[in-house]
Amino acid sequence: MTQNIFQFGEQLPEYSIAVLNERAVRAGAGILFFFAIVTFMNAFLMGNFLPTRVFIVAFLVDFTVRIFINPRFAPSLIVGQWAVRKQRPDYVGAPQKRFAWAIGFALALAMFYLMVWNSVIGPINMLVCSVCMLLLFFEASFGICVGCKVYNAFNKEKAQLCPGGVCELPLAQVPSVRAWQVLIVAAFLGAVGMVGQWVYRDAPTDLHPMDHSMHQSPAAPVDAAEAARCQVPAFAKAMGHEDKWKQHNNCQ
Repeated sequence: MTQNIFQFGEQLPEYSIAVLNERAVRAGAGILFFFAIVTFMNAFLMGNFLPTRVFIVAFLVDFTVRIFINPRFAPSLIVGQWAVRKQRPDYVGAPQKRFAWAIGFALALAMFYLMVWNSVIGPINMLVCSVCMLLLFFEASFGICVGCKVYNAFNKEKAQLCPGGVCELPLAQVPSVRAWQVLIVAAFLGAVGMVGQWVYRDAPTDLHPMDHSMHQSPAAPVDAAEAARCQVPAFAKAMGHEDKWKQHNNCQ
């Protein structure tokens, strides 16, 4: 079967619409989520936004290729397809996936404009990043395509061949969660909370965060150039990351 370079999804004789391999799609989402969470936590904990900017560019390029050229050429999906190459394909409808990926493309484009093009750092960026990671997490972990659900609200033709067969599954056959299962989860979370309190209460003192105020070295003469270099920018102050920014930039 031949395919055009500019094509979205595969045309298989057994399906009336273009399809994508859901296993490869979920694997690609997991790959992107891994790098997204690594760069996000690097920015959040260390105040280093450079890896985040690199990831945003890579994310935008990957989704541009997915939507406007062909998903077969998207780097994350190539790696994802290779990772699941020995698994039987699970084909899902391509139209709703294109709509969902368009949402991701719009978010990536906004992040590119804010963080990469204009170097704007603030709460809005954290919100957009969180939304992107949440969508990737649901796709990779649960096979739930949130954008695909939104697709039905804007299109007369409802989505077909949904992941897990949710489009065709009658509501009466949807498995329900039992009360005893909810109690088990609640008891487990309560036990984890109790263990956490016990660990923090009885932990040795050398495992607690150090009190730096007790171990400060005598103040050195202040150099004007060094003081200017270590001036905490407004975005770090707004995010409450003054100490992390100083640590990342080797400032006292």
